[in-house]
Amino acid sequence: MTILVTGGAGFIGSNFIHDWLASTDETVINLDKLTYAGNLGNLRDIEHEPNYMFVRGDIAEVDRIRALLTNFKVRALVHFAAESHVDRSISGPMGFVETNILGTAHLLQAALEHWHRGNAFRFLHVSTDEVFGSLEPEDAPFVESSPYRPNSPYAASKAASDHLVRAYGETYGLPVLITHCSNNYGPYHFPEKLIPLLIHNATSGKQLPLYGDGMQVRDWLYVGDHCRALRMVLADGRPGQTYNIGGNAERQNIEVARTICAMLDDYLPLLDGGSYSSQIMLVRDRPGHDRRYAIDNTKLRSELGWSPLLSFDEGITKTVEWYLENPTWTAAVTGGSYRDWVAEQYT
Repeated sequence: MTILVTGGAGFIGSNFIHDWLASTDETVINLDKLTYAGNLGNLRDIEHEPNYMFVRGDIAEVDRIRALLTNFKVRALVHFAAESHVDRSISGPMGFVETNILGTAHLLQAALEHWHRGNAFRFLHVSTDEVFGSLEPEDAPFVESSPYRPNSPYAASKAASDHLVRAYGETYGLPVLITHCSNNYGPYHFPEKLIPLLIHNATSGKQLPLYGDGMQVRDWLYVGDHCRALRMVLADGRPGQTYNIGGNAERQNIEVARTICAMLDDYLPLLDGGSYSSQIMLVRDRPGHDRRYAIDNTKLRSELGWSPLLSFDEGITKTVEWYLENPTWTAAVTGGSYRDWVAEQYT
């Protein structure tokens, strides 16, 4: 049997493929367009495994999707492929509409045709807690039935794709599953996102920018715990259901920055004896910036027995250590050489 993963060269997708191959001998096909966030260096260690195959392609290429589903008798599709950076969605929203909404629609249609041919099948759509909008400090965490109130073009595009997935389940009976995760962190995270950006900037002697007052709150989820949850949902989740995946680790952004700085003070002391925290700088807040996210994962715990294995302190330690031990990966991404393979193969 085979599963098809879209966006498997990205941060969460590549971690999921590593987790999948470590947990099963079932073949995984990785379909990725290799936009700026797709990095085959994330998968270099498993690229020659017999049960792994990479295909460069766009989720909007319906004929290619149909062929993959049919030729490899795909029994499940795990959909990560998305434009995901809020700042980029503010400056260029149409790319998010095209990929996250229209791309998902094309996938759903191809999946429906595949399922209608009598194939056992599941469609797992990996979404975000940002579709629910912002919480006030006194609010209870988001649950699966929380109303949708997206505040950025990115969040709105993911909300729209959620609605399409649910509609294909309700209208056509397609066995769909939706997950909403909180903020992930861990290895292979593209350094435009907060935690890898802080690590890279700090060790490069650059300022550590935090939006507004830095007091925005996020619920942090170690990517390995997220991948384990996705495997469980794919295997035993009830079709038509949504599951929230949260890390039980709410932290203010400035608290995260100070934690990373304190760790770097120990691991990589500055020559002048100072602290990396002196590099923290508050910058003008971005438009529509959500104040707080938090996920209630009670449903996932009660139905499937999942809970995060790593605390935030354990997860952030593993993450900082990984980046310090893998400077060539960060250098390839920040310097652009990670794109050389794409240029060689496809130009």
